[in-house]
Amino acid sequence: MADETNKAAFVEIQGRMIETTAKLKQVQNQMRGKESEKKRAYLTLEELRQLSDDTNTYKSIGRTFVLEPKPFLMSEQEKKLSDSETALASLQTSKEYLEKQLAEVETNLRELLQQDPGLARQIMSMAVV
Repeated sequence: MADETNKAAFVEIQGRMIETTAKLKQVQNQMRGKESEKKRAYLTLEELRQLSDDTNTYKSIGRTFVLEPKPFLMSEQEKKLSDSETALASLQTSKEYLEKQLAEVETNLRELLQQDPGLARQIMSMAVV
């Protein structure tokens, strides 16, 4: 009876671990995307600052380029930069939360396997086969 309970607990913990790991990878991928978006906005902004105010500047819309005033493009890039920073802060908080959850799940799994050495041996024999 206790063996079946431990197996069910193991399956549940394993499922939570897989789910948490997948969410963590998703958040990390989103963070990489926002980092690249932030870097692109920063570099574009730096290039725009070097231009004189009377320079013709164009915005890419699909395969078309539209003439836009320099201050408009600069404010647009500043907004992208600040939005990316805000999103990164939020994603960092999510990442830290998921890392804590993952550590907790790993601890629960370790405790379960220490509590029932027979289950640990059974799992190891399944992994070898």
